[in-house]
Amino acid sequence: MIRRLSRRATVRLGMGATAAAALLPSLTIPSGLRAQSPWKPSQAVKIVVPAAPGGTTDIVARLLAAHLQQAWGQSCVVDNKSGAGGVIGSAEVVKSTPDGSTVLMGNIGPQSIAYSLYRNMPYTQASLIPVSCVLTAPNVLVLHPSVPAKTVPEFVAWLKAQNGKVSYASSGTGQSPHLSAAWFLQLTGTKAEHIPYRGAAPALQDLTAGVTQFFFDNLTTSIEFVRAGKLRALGLTSKERNPLTPDLVPICETMPELKPFDVSTWFGVFLPAATPKPIVDSLNAQMKAWLDDEKTKERFKTMAGFPAYGTPEQFNGFVNAQIALWKSVIDKEGLKLDVN
Repeated sequence: MIRRLSRRATVRLGMGATAAAALLPSLTIPSGLRAQSPWKPSQAVKIVVPAAPGGTTDIVARLLAAHLQQAWGQSCVVDNKSGAGGVIGSAEVVKSTPDGSTVLMGNIGPQSIAYSLYRNMPYTQASLIPVSCVLTAPNVLVLHPSVPAKTVPEFVAWLKAQNGKVSYASSGTGQSPHLSAAWFLQLTGTKAEHIPYRGAAPALQDLTAGVTQFFFDNLTTSIEFVRAGKLRALGLTSKERNPLTPDLVPICETMPELKPFDVSTWFGVFLPAATPKPIVDSLNAQMKAWLDDEKTKERFKTMAGFPAYGTPEQFNGFVNAQIALWKSVIDKEGLKLDVN
């Protein structure tokens, strides 16, 4: 005989089952099936920036630090460790404890170019776990106003007339601004002296003062100087135009010999190898929330850059492709340096 329970009995039975589950959770729900809380740091978090304060790497790191501090309820600070084109700061993260308390805001230089550029790299690609890309942007050719050129062909003609008696800045040897200039000079058959700085901020300071004459800077950091009339922009290093700077043409469109010229810079977050996957996934989730936020998108627009979120797997594939690309360029240029 089937006996139907009254509504009151059903409620009492349900309450009893709930109470039993609360008292004996390990018996009622297999441990492997219980929901796991997202990882959160139990101590202060440090984001290492392998560049000087004021550059794009530093700016995006400070924006991310503010988000993580609010989301995790833990102090999150930025630590600038410039030198050797970003290798010194990156190496510090590689040697840190893989517990999520030390994060690297990396970029195209030390996380792709450096592997082919330096003979004595203190770390390998496998030393870091890619978490997500943050931002992509082209570099831009900017001149001190004393340089008379108003177009790329005029600038090339001026360089030839100077015959190596001028200099160009970079944010560090081996960074994309350095190699952008080196490739540009090779393609146009021109010469200039390379003056490396420990980051974009000091490079821009000397360029605006007339110490150097030109700079292939990240568009995100130099655009304010261009808007203020302190520097003159001639063109973008990427093949694509940037809707935020519609008047700037891609350099590859300006002269036949510059047709192959195509460089885009990028910034992304990495963790030390052996960092547990829950930590990687938790940081990636926070980055997605940050990059999806309209305030972040608007801030990046003012920097002429675009959010570039990706899963760890997607970002890893992107980094691999970048390493292969820059190896080809560096091998053709015959560039080899020592970390010192």
